[in-house]
Amino acid sequence: MAEAGGKPLSRGGRAYAGAVIVGASVCVAACGVGAGPWGRVAVLAALHGTCEWLVRRQTRVGAVAEAVAPEVSARWAAFFPVLLAAAALLRPGPAALVPVLGAVLAPAAPPRALRRLWNAAQLALATCAAAGVFRGLGGPGQLARHQFPAVLGPAVAAALAFCLVSGVLAAGIRITAERADPRTVWGGALLRSLVPCLGYGLIGLMMAVLWQGRYGVFSAVLVLLPLTVSSWVFAQFQQEEAAHQATVSALVQAVEIKDEYTRGHSERVSRASVLIARELRMAEERVASLRIAGVLHDIGKLGVPTRVLRKNGPLTDDEHEAVQLHPTFGHEMVRGIGFLGEAREGILHHHERMDGRGYPSGLAGDQIPEFARVIAVADAFDSMTSTRSYRRARPVDEAVTELERCSGTQFDPTMVGALIRAVRRHGWSPAQPRPGDEDAPDVPLGIREPSRAGLVG
Repeated sequence: MAEAGGKPLSRGGRAYAGAVIVGASVCVAACGVGAGPWGRVAVLAALHGTCEWLVRRQTRVGAVAEAVAPEVSARWAAFFPVLLAAAALLRPGPAALVPVLGAVLAPAAPPRALRRLWNAAQLALATCAAAGVFRGLGGPGQLARHQFPAVLGPAVAAALAFCLVSGVLAAGIRITAERADPRTVWGGALLRSLVPCLGYGLIGLMMAVLWQGRYGVFSAVLVLLPLTVSSWVFAQFQQEEAAHQATVSALVQAVEIKDEYTRGHSERVSRASVLIARELRMAEERVASLRIAGVLHDIGKLGVPTRVLRKNGPLTDDEHEAVQLHPTFGHEMVRGIGFLGEAREGILHHHERMDGRGYPSGLAGDQIPEFARVIAVADAFDSMTSTRSYRRARPVDEAVTELERCSGTQFDPTMVGALIRAVRRHGWSPAQPRPGDEDAPDVPLGIREPSRAGLVG
């Protein structure tokens, strides 16, 4: 249902699901199924079930109702037009039966019976509502007489009805079973689902028009074949994205196993980098790339001896030089990972300084890539607000003061200002202390052993 990964349903979630199932049964009975037409119902149900099976095989996603709402995804692209076509071609009662077969036979996590019935009930109610709206606005007559563009109005209204009912039901199961924040559920996923619902609704209308014409059931092939191909392409893209995430996660985990004091540091630097990027209104594709750069900025520590990373005392000159090589090591490690793009420069130059006294290249000012200037501020901020082996964590206000003091010499003032505004607006959750952190020395900010020069390690 709404719980990803098949988590046990709470009592409230079970009660809500049961109520929806009963409501769907009553609704279908009240609408009446009459005499069908059963041939058309059977064909549409078979098409819907086949689309479900194909898309699940491609994407290996969970049950339909695991989505908060019908958002853009391969599975909705495949079967949503079938249900809208059913809403246009059938009365509400028979139309509600079309998604039942595919939903009941689909794989589901335990409790399987309840989840499958929930899937069927959710889609049946949404399809029934869409058919009712389409019929109530005179859509069947306009469709039969090919009155365009008049029939577009009922079709759009039917698509909106499907989206609304399905989204409300799925949001309800998340709120009752997961205790999700209603504001996030209602304001986020439901609104994002409206545009794809309208687009797929028009495809469903096209399928219904072709069905009533000379093509008959062959219209399903004309409409669903390109959708199935596009679903397959989208599935491959999702799998590639998942592989990218797995690669990044494995690299980060390797670093954190080697250097226990940076555990969680990469994720926090990534989060702070994204806050800065959004404050600067960077394009979303650059924000996504910067997020990865923040996560991987210390990947080069895999090339630094473990004894140096875990040393509690001052570093020797040789050890300090070894640490300063980690940006270069990191850049070499990710050089062949094509999807990183601009992130590679951020990894290489995140220890450069605005006054040119940084490393590894001694770049200054605007010579330093923008990603590197963002990560430098985010890295320093998290380092100062986290306990390290050589000093205790500092409050956020003190860290902000230190960033301001070093603005223009060590850090880009634009990035510092963006982080400060973002932290004041959104707040910041520093790293949680670990056992033994209280033994770390209380060293004032900016005063560090000479062998650990600079604010960040």
